[in-house]
Amino acid sequence: MFIRLAEQHRQFVQDLVMNLQALAMVLENRGYLASCYTCGSQMNSASFMVSLGDNHLIRFLVSDYGITWTEMRDDRELMKLEGAEAISQLQDLANLVKYQIRPSESSLAPATHWA
Repeated sequence: MFIRLAEQHRQFVQDLVMNLQALAMVLENRGYLASCYTCGSQMNSASFMVSLGDNHLIRFLVSDYGITWTEMRDDRELMKLEGAEAISQLQDLANLVKYQIRPSESSLAPATHWA
């Protein structure tokens, strides 16, 4: 049972890394400064970052050891989430792409105002 769970977790991390890479590319095409770096070819970890302007930065880290979402403004940490909550915050970011909102049109406020 544990071997199966470990394999499912590895697959989950790989899927998440692939989606982060795609999200970074789409956000860049929409005018955001975004990047997604992976270590090695096994896609078992990634560092995703996007600037929402006005010194507003999102950093999302994923690896076999954990998942974190960190939101910063003016080099100050506003919010740090882990696990499922961190992944849920990606939906807000994906909505920027889904609804084709440009950085200058974005009404996203710092994390304290996000749904």
